[in-house]
Amino acid sequence: MNREIRADQVRLIKPDEEHEIVSLDRALEIADQYELDLVEVAPNANPPVCKIIDFGKFMYEKKKKEKEAKKKQHTVQVKELRFRPQTDDHDLEFKTRHAREFLEGGDKVKATVQFRGRDMLYTEQGEQLLKNLAEELEDVGSVESAPAMEGRRMIMIIAPSKGS
Repeated sequence: MNREIRADQVRLIKPDEEHEIVSLDRALEIADQYELDLVEVAPNANPPVCKIIDFGKFMYEKKKKEKEAKKKQHTVQVKELRFRPQTDDHDLEFKTRHAREFLEGGDKVKATVQFRGRDMLYTEQGEQLLKNLAEELEDVGSVESAPAMEGRRMIMIIAPSKGS
């Protein structure tokens, strides 16, 4: 900006959109005539491109655009649902409804079946439970990682479908 620019010649863009190649001193004089700042917008160009603008207003609008872009971002969260191998039908329906809401909201769902003590004998039941859950939710989500054992837990991740 202004005197911090380190080039001899610059391509100058004036407020009235005239483009010309001038010396840095001449560009600074023109900027003073407009009572605005000389800002380097493309330092890697040959010669560097400088624009005559109100730097304070430029920074304000840049921050405003960044803030607006940040508002429109959606971070994907991973919501976890926990089950046991003998989870009842009603509980399964209730948790499936929650999983559907999470997927429709754009979040991933991590379904976990916890095996305690002798529950390790029922790993097939746990796997079937997760497969049933995936089938129930296939209209709003797709299985990202298939049911897999991690210690005493069986975990499956369901991601929202591209259409939702």
